Amino acid sequence: MRLKQDADLWFRRKKYGWGWTPATREGWYVTAGAVVAIGLSALYFEDRPDIGMAVIALIIGILLIICYRKGEPPKWSWG
Repeated sequence: MRLKQDADLWFRRKKYGWGWTPATREGWYVTAGAVVAIGLSALYFEDRPDIGMAVIALIIGILLIICYRKGEPPKWSWG
């Protein structure tokens, strides 16, 4: 298995716990876009919380896929 080059990584593994943190400008753009999309969907689907929650889950799923593909391999870290 080929490890990703540092230049290709938009997200770094968190120092403590499991997950990623943005490491490049592209990573911050993706994170900010996800936050804005979640906020807008919460406002737009205010009257239909069932659809709103489904859209938010979809946005989070897409964010996780991008983090997995453009970030370091995930693993639990103690620091």
